[in-house]
Amino acid sequence: MTEFWLGAGLLLLAALGFLLIPILRGRGRQQEQDRTALNVALYQERVAELSAQQAAGVLDAEQLASGRDEAARELLADTEGAGEPRQAHLGRAVPLLAALLVPVMAVGLYLHFGAADKVELTREFAQAPKTMDEMTSRLERAVQAQPDSAEGLYFLGRAYMADQRPADAAKIFERAVALAGRQPELLGQWAQALYFAADKQWSAQLQELTDEALKADPKEVTSLGLRGIAAFEGERYQEAIDYWQRLLAQLPEGDASRAALQGGIDRAADKLSGAPGKAAAPAVSPARLQVRVELATALQGKVQPSDTVFIFARAKSGPPMPLAAKRVTVGQLPIEVELSDADAMVAQMKLSDFAEVQLVARVSRAGQPTKGEWIGQSAPMSNRTPGTQHLTIDSPDQ
Repeated sequence: MTEFWLGAGLLLLAALGFLLIPILRGRGRQQEQDRTALNVALYQERVAELSAQQAAGVLDAEQLASGRDEAARELLADTEGAGEPRQAHLGRAVPLLAALLVPVMAVGLYLHFGAADKVELTREFAQAPKTMDEMTSRLERAVQAQPDSAEGLYFLGRAYMADQRPADAAKIFERAVALAGRQPELLGQWAQALYFAADKQWSAQLQELTDEALKADPKEVTSLGLRGIAAFEGERYQEAIDYWQRLLAQLPEGDASRAALQGGIDRAADKLSGAPGKAAAPAVSPARLQVRVELATALQGKVQPSDTVFIFARAKSGPPMPLAAKRVTVGQLPIEVELSDADAMVAQMKLSDFAEVQLVARVSRAGQPTKGEWIGQSAPMSNRTPGTQHLTIDSPDQ
């Protein structure tokens, strides 16, 4: 930003030069005109004096004519090389006033119509954000500066979803669709945000949005995953398998979400095979864990009350994605929470699907659940372990 204002200042100095140089040159011209006027006055005075002498009889007509000729020659000699007199001029006040007003008006017009806020945002985006909240704040200001940018709206909607703000994300994706058109990817993201904002309740609007997205692009991944979740929750297991298998075919080998997706397909297949004709399984208690999380005394001065704390359970043998998670802050510690299937991050991979789990509490100043500064972990345990499990955050996060 400093370089911008330095360049603008140099341009203003150049503009002032164009205005002031003519004024300075005008002083020389005015002096020349004043000298010429004085010479003319002296000539007229000399002619009048000669005429008076001729009238008094001192000079005859020939001497009078000779005197006039000599005065004329002196006048011509004195004014030789002088420029033509100017017919009109602005004077000094108007150019000086313009010299002052031009830069003031230029700065005012730039601040009103210019792009200083966009220049500042560009400089800010050149540096990586330190926290998820900082990234969200930047995107909000970018959308405010460029409300007609569908790309900016898209990224802001994704940031809201990552920050567990699906209702806000749904409004942003709706604006993006209005600007960029009904593109399949935007429709899928909009439908997903609406689904989670409605507490995972399917609706006619969601059906229409995903239908439209998949009609335009049968491989649209967000819509495929969402339709699979809705079918599974509605106990239409074969339909869920079909959608998830179509989605699985789109994911590259080595993608971390393939294991979770395959787990959902296997679960749906198990449910499907346990339909009519199979003996009912004995009732079991739901997977639920009570966890009390504390911060080690030695870390009290090394964290901030606003730092994020992720409390989650993950499979002992399986994908690293949390099966159930809660998000709090350091200022809320110590705290007791319950982890259950209701806290699942994805419907097809729940706490009850894995018999042995591990509890983890992580402090992350950047708000990232996968990486932080400090961590506390438990030994492996059953997903239905009774009683309250104590977890202390006391070790550096490797």
